[in-house]
Amino acid sequence: MTGTPRTPDRAGVNRPLGIWLAAWAAMLFVLILIGGGTRLTESGLSITEWKPIAGVIPPLNHAQWVDAFNRYKAIPQYLAIHAGMTLEQFKGIFLWEYMHRLWARLAGVAFLVPLLWFLARGMVPRAMRGRLWLLLVLLGLQGALGWFMVASGLSGRIEVSQYRLAAHLAAALLIYGATVWTAADFLAGAPRPAGADLARVRRWAWILTGAAVTTAIAGAFVAGLRAGKMFNTFPLMAGRFAPPGYWSLSPWPRNFFDNPAAAQFDHRILAESTAVAILAFWWWTRRRDVPIRVHRAVTLLALAVVVQVTLGVLTLLNAVPVPLGVAHQAGAVVLITTGLLAAHTARQKADHG
Repeated sequence: MTGTPRTPDRAGVNRPLGIWLAAWAAMLFVLILIGGGTRLTESGLSITEWKPIAGVIPPLNHAQWVDAFNRYKAIPQYLAIHAGMTLEQFKGIFLWEYMHRLWARLAGVAFLVPLLWFLARGMVPRAMRGRLWLLLVLLGLQGALGWFMVASGLSGRIEVSQYRLAAHLAAALLIYGATVWTAADFLAGAPRPAGADLARVRRWAWILTGAAVTTAIAGAFVAGLRAGKMFNTFPLMAGRFAPPGYWSLSPWPRNFFDNPAAAQFDHRILAESTAVAILAFWWWTRRRDVPIRVHRAVTLLALAVVVQVTLGVLTLLNAVPVPLGVAHQAGAVVLITTGLLAAHTARQKADHG
């Protein structure tokens, strides 16, 4: 039975839905980090089957663990990277991938069940229903894309395709970003008219967020090619600005996606350019007549990029240890979040105080 529809607190504001989506965005944030840890620990191929329902239950006894281990031994990665691994060591990488898949399933439940409850109570504005259903569809497609990525490493390769890895991360960031934006819509309300300065801030916040996303996706190619394990110096690479062998592959466009040296260099250049642009944006915004909360949002964006660049350099200099690698991925998501919130805040005409 449908309950009495709830009215927003003020124009466009719906706090219960906003809080739910903000919490779900936090859940997606954790999912992205678990995925990063799975890649860094070479754990992603440890589960060689895709069972969306039955896969919730892990091996429960010794015989089941041995069976799972034997399936892993049958793929090329085992002999190339993990030959001689013990059953106990296998359990360690298996549990990384298992947690990744389990958390993704829990994220689906944590979205679908509250959505149905809010719909039953008439709390979801008609204009937003399509967007919320689309998020659920995208999450399901992301699961299929994840398996498509894993399947690329089960035969003929010793790791997943860097193209599919980048696509999987890009889809995750799309779902996460859309969730953050929608949560902000529910919590902040409808946009109001803004001046020219605020419009420019909004436009540049979008451009710089796009640059941060592009840099993160370039980072997926670095991870997929294990390019972070080479040229572990900064700011030069083998004593040079550009690394030797940048154009070693033919035809030349392959270097951007298949050449580890080129992938790392491109990621560096994108990161450095994005950082400089964000800091310049912060400096420019300080001199604009915009609401104080917009200044604060842009300052958070600038702080986020400083932290992220620091994490990136530390990760590189230490040849990508797992904790720093995961922290660097977290920094990328935080940077994208602050960019989105800066753009969203600039939609609002706020008080100067």
